[in-house]
Amino acid sequence: MSPFLKYTLARLGLFGLAALIMLTLPIDISVLLKLMIAVLVSAVLAFFLLKGLRDEASVSAVGMAERRAEKRERLRAALNGDDDGGEGATKSD
Repeated sequence: MSPFLKYTLARLGLFGLAALIMLTLPIDISVLLKLMIAVLVSAVLAFFLLKGLRDEASVSAVGMAERRAEKRERLRAALNGDDDGGEGATKSD
């Protein structure tokens, strides 16, 4: 399963749990305010509880960005006509 999907599902789960708790509390405030409090509480909990998943998603994002950059450079080199992939050779006019 993708690290982004794991993290997203964990965040949604935390929000769902916080919203459920807030909505069942017998406090006389509006439902919208209870949900806004649930968003804040779940964000704070996610900051502390989901550090491992967040780091895993971050590493995955960095890896994808590096692969895209390498692919983009290979494509540019191929379009410029460089045989070695653009490494070490400079194009002179």
